[in-house]
Amino acid sequence: MRKILSCEFNLDTACVELSLEDGMLLSIDCTAVENEVANSMYQRSELDWLIYTDPLAYAELILNGEPELYLSAVTEKRLLD
Repeated sequence: MRKILSCEFNLDTACVELSLEDGMLLSIDCTAVENEVANSMYQRSELDWLIYTDPLAYAELILNGEPELYLSAVTEKRLLD
């Protein structure tokens, strides 16, 4: 994988934008990713939290193709008593 020089979430476009060392610019459409991989409000919430707090980790997760594995590990549904 190429080295990432910068990574930030653009609120206007709802995309995580990356600048790579070879001059390539990537834009990850966060809405499209959520629609594709998130099956519950808990999973959407987890992705949103990751986007806002650590967009680089989010970008690496998506680029490595492992969002489903991550979401199954960090989210669980609990019934209220």
